[in-house]
Amino acid sequence: MSNDHDHHDGNDDHELRVSKIRDGTVIDHVNGGQALNVLAILGIDGSKGEEVSVGMNVPSDRLARKDIVKVEGRELSQDEVDVLSLIAPDATINIVRNYEVIEKHRVERPDAVTGVLSCPNPGCITTAGEPVTSKFEVLDDAVRCVYCETIVRDEIPSLIDT
Repeated sequence: MSNDHDHHDGNDDHELRVSKIRDGTVIDHVNGGQALNVLAILGIDGSKGEEVSVGMNVPSDRLARKDIVKVEGRELSQDEVDVLSLIAPDATINIVRNYEVIEKHRVERPDAVTGVLSCPNPGCITTAGEPVTSKFEVLDDAVRCVYCETIVRDEIPSLIDT
């Protein structure tokens, strides 16, 4: 992509520091510093050759600093969006097709997430080898295991079932 000229087409390109994608998902307004956790939630570590652009700690109108994650050729499942909402409650999901945003919505925090997080409590019935699927109530700033009441705040990304 050569850039022979310095003028922009006027659509906030001074803010757009990562290239546009053709088809995929742009996750915008992620709390600053959370982009790598977003990639972890999506199971993206670069080993499968996914085309990903990440902007970290870029200026934002809504948040002091924000991260942006752009994933080419991928649209998120509802489970992924639900877990994303736990670490990036202000995020916007933009679905891009042929370079155009065709759908844009804010993440909504669900009341509960089922089967997406592992309980960190070794004594919990969900970790004791029983066929019980994990379920967490979503609180304002944390999640709580419905079985053993363990509350999880900061370590949510590390408990994501992949």
